[in-house]
Order: sequence, then C-alpha cells, then structure tokens
Amino acid sequence: MATKSDPNSKLIAENRRARFDYHIESDLEAGIVLQGSEVKSLRQGGANIGDSYASVEKGELWLINGYIAPYVQAKTWGHEERRHRKLLVSKRELSRLWNATAREGMTIVPIKMYFNERGMVKIKLGIAKGKKLADKRETSAKRDWDREKSRLLKQSLRD
Repeated sequence: MATKSDPNSKLIAENRRARFDYHIESDLEAGIVLQGSEVKSLRQGGANIGDSYASVEKGELWLINGYIAPYVQAKTWGHEERRHRKLLVSKRELSRLWNATAREGMTIVPIKMYFNERGMVKIKLGIAKGKKLADKRETSAKRDWDREKSRLLKQSLRD
C-alpha cells in the first residue's frame, strides 16, 4: 500500500550548490524564528537560501542573508526580506557549532528549508569545510564518470 505524503510537509528552498562548494561533515535540523508575513510567503514558495550562511554571534545562532520574498497582502506590516533570522538549536548543539566554526575553521551552510509534518518551518544545516578548485574538478569528474559508467552498463544489458 502506497503511503500518502503529508500535505503539511513541503520543501521550500534548497541550496544545491552547497554540496558542490563544500565537504559536508555532518548536518542538523534547526527551527527558525519567523514573522507571520514570512510564513505566509514561505507557504507560497518565495524563498532563497543559496547565498546564505549561519553564524554563532553573542551566544545565539543566526541565519544571515536568507531571502524570503515579501508577502503582497501584508502591505503595512510586512517584513524585511534579508534580515538576520534567529535559529533555534539546543545548547549542546550550539556549543558544538561554535567549536566547529571558531576552532576548526568550518562553515555552517543551510542545505534546505522545509515544512515538517507538523507544519513548522525547519532548516537543515550542514557543518562544512570549503572545497578547493581541484576538489571541485575531482567531484565533477567523478560524477561524469559515474554517469558514463551507468550509461555503459545499461547499454551492455540491452545488447
């Protein structure tokens, strides 16, 4: 029997370049503090996290440069599109993130933003290390070879 997809859970935005530009060491899920007009805009799918990153500042975790489109119906009480948004994580995770960024030189990159089963907006963060140009070329060559290999296997099975 096929499982029904939950109408509340929905992908809002995805940072597809994150896996190309960074080695993702680990990931975690965080909540995000939003205003009402921001949630309405996210329900319509107006978000971009491609240029954003997360940072630990003054003992709190913040999403910086994340874009949420303005909600047209909220004319007077709208929101700022690229404001810093507070991310909600436990104290243990926050200290782990601070250690990773401050001591180990890692970066906190948002991977995707989505609505979970309860209809709450969540953001998946990756603790990452930046790739060098040679690493990017190696990843691209490996992906091309895997694609070619699967094509050859498929062709040999047909013959």
